[in-house]
Amino acid sequence: MAPFIRGVVPPVITPLTEDRQFDRVSFNRNVERMIEAGVDGLFFLGSSGEVAFSTDARRDEVVAAAVEQVAGRVPVLIGCIDTETERVIEHARRAEAAGADAIVVTAPFYALGGLQEIERHFRLIHEACPLPLFAYDIPVCVHVKLPGPLLVQLGVEGVLAGVKDSSGDDVSFRFLVADNEAAGHPLSLLTGHEVVVDGAYMSGADGSVPGLGNVDPHCYVRQWRAYQNGDWETVRKEQDHAARLMRIVTVTSGVTGYAAGIGAFKTAMQLLGVFDSNQMPNPVTALEGDNVEAIATVLRDTGLLK
Repeated sequence: MAPFIRGVVPPVITPLTEDRQFDRVSFNRNVERMIEAGVDGLFFLGSSGEVAFSTDARRDEVVAAAVEQVAGRVPVLIGCIDTETERVIEHARRAEAAGADAIVVTAPFYALGGLQEIERHFRLIHEACPLPLFAYDIPVCVHVKLPGPLLVQLGVEGVLAGVKDSSGDDVSFRFLVADNEAAGHPLSLLTGHEVVVDGAYMSGADGSVPGLGNVDPHCYVRQWRAYQNGDWETVRKEQDHAARLMRIVTVTSGVTGYAAGIGAFKTAMQLLGVFDSNQMPNPVTALEGDNVEAIATVLRDTGLLK
């Protein structure tokens, strides 16, 4: 696999059985659905993939299933996310041994450091694992915003292959795209901001990593292809559809955070027959009752559910 990844690379949601075991049947069904839709890669064990809730055994289970099911049809990116460098290196080496094509890593968290420690973190991981390394910029979870100049410098030096930007900072992303271009485009820049992918494409993004792509992968694939063809009207039209669909995370009541976000995605996928259950990892509980019906209404209004 070339380290330069472009296109639609959904962060794959990890389905669970009612007793919170890994649901391999639903997992395979979702992987096949997204590959058939034409995605350009799949990112496992990201935030949507419950990496923060997963034991090492569960991570190994998901990685093995991912590599086996994808079977080389698209690149497999694995989230090697943990509190500090040595733990990340352990995950990275296991992902490499399992057959992953690239790894995705955040800044260290819990024991917070400064930019010197963050830079050293990425350099040490790159030295320890030969797989292409993507920096995952998600300050809401790790409490630090990765600076664009540092990312570009690490790209120029070959430490980083790309960036998954889930910062929600569109101005910073625009600057990062411009700086990356000026440096010769060493980084593949992917936006995780699924409601404004059209804006990221106008900035020059190399692709998207939309969690909502689990619910409707086709609209993001159509949008990417329209972007490649310079069909900006279709890019906008597909984004309008995705924005309406994203309302599934806002129509629920009595839940917040992960329960409202990934909980809504899982519930939508159960309603669509992709997942057998909308079960969530402990201590999060699954959506039920009126919240399920509210999500079903959005699915019907956007034409995904009859």
